[in-house]
Amino acid sequence: MGDLDRKGGGPRSAIVVGAGIVGLSTAWFLQERGVRVTVVDREGIAAGSSWGNAGWLSPGLSIPLNEPAVLRYGLRTLLDRQAPLHVPATPDPRLWQFLARFAANCTHRSWNRAVRANLPFNEECLEAFDILTASGVDAPTIDAPITALFETSAKAQTLVKELDRLGDAGQKVSWTQLAGPELREHFPQVTDRIGAGIRIDGQRYVDPGRFVESLARAVVSRGGTIRHRFEVAAIRRHEYAYTLLSANGQTVNANAVVLATGAWLGELAHKWGVRVPVRAGRGYSFTVPTDDPVPSPMYLPDIRVACTPYQGGLRVAGTMEFRKPDDPLYPARVDAIVASARPLLKGLRWDQRTDVWVGSRPVSADGRPVIGQTGAPGMYVAGGHGMWGLSHGAVTGKLLAEQIATGRQPEALRPFDPLR
Repeated sequence: MGDLDRKGGGPRSAIVVGAGIVGLSTAWFLQERGVRVTVVDREGIAAGSSWGNAGWLSPGLSIPLNEPAVLRYGLRTLLDRQAPLHVPATPDPRLWQFLARFAANCTHRSWNRAVRANLPFNEECLEAFDILTASGVDAPTIDAPITALFETSAKAQTLVKELDRLGDAGQKVSWTQLAGPELREHFPQVTDRIGAGIRIDGQRYVDPGRFVESLARAVVSRGGTIRHRFEVAAIRRHEYAYTLLSANGQTVNANAVVLATGAWLGELAHKWGVRVPVRAGRGYSFTVPTDDPVPSPMYLPDIRVACTPYQGGLRVAGTMEFRKPDDPLYPARVDAIVASARPLLKGLRWDQRTDVWVGSRPVSADGRPVIGQTGAPGMYVAGGHGMWGLSHGAVTGKLLAEQIATGRQPEALRPFDPLR
């Protein structure tokens, strides 16, 4: 393997396991610091939750999942197969252990801790995307408000309270309450059932698959290597390096390794001393044609559905389903999204939906991702962002690359220490 050849104390080479937004951002920012990078993935670029998500870059809505109301809602709908939050009946003890730990963290204290931990990420996340798009990533980020839609102004107060609490914690959020007529004037898709809304300004959206694919091309154009169909079967640690072996007999060597495998992170990370559980919170999406153009993203908080302009139509995304990440797509979950959204939105050709997709978001038990060095020198993890992996993907890569290259943990990463 040879001795570790350092530049400023950092590794000369690194393997990033996972070709989603987090892994590829880490690879790109490592290249900025002179590290030779190889990216491997069990399937291919953006094959996980980086492709089919709603595409929001939304620091103003990056609300940790472990809000106490989520626990109350989950308990109330536990046996409802049509509910946006669904836990199937299963004998899997590890899932129930995770859910018990997650429930224990659905407190105001734990939620506030996660909110404060997210503050630096929310402040820097859009800038990190700007660095990428100014330096070779040719997929645009589009400035647009995200408008939350409610049937009544009373229901809108739930989000108002959350935004106020974010503001109290130091999160800068600019928002405006809107009445039903204003919303229908702006959004041709809004039905008369919608009586109130909240416009959150200063947000953006992207075509997530296009962006991640462009980021992958940028990594390759800068000298990086991407290996598809490389499912990690074993990791061997040497004195100054690691060897990764794939299920089909391939090998790759480097001085450092970053595990950015999304919903599959838990099993790999556990072997390296990470004790924060990470499970798959699966989300569904599809695309529908629209009679009129959709001016900007819409959010339906009461049914947990996000809608984004996408390739001339509308991408509709929703649900949180705690199943294994490799489980098949369940059409009934898509039908439930359609049934809940149809009375609220019009001019959408629901029966002509395409790109029907399910993907697994990595959810941590305490509402905070795991980012940083594990118990083994040179072995790092990055994941557990829940629903905000795209928003926080680029800044995660930027800060983790800094830690890997310099050997110093950035202050913003301390709350996400994998060994906490």
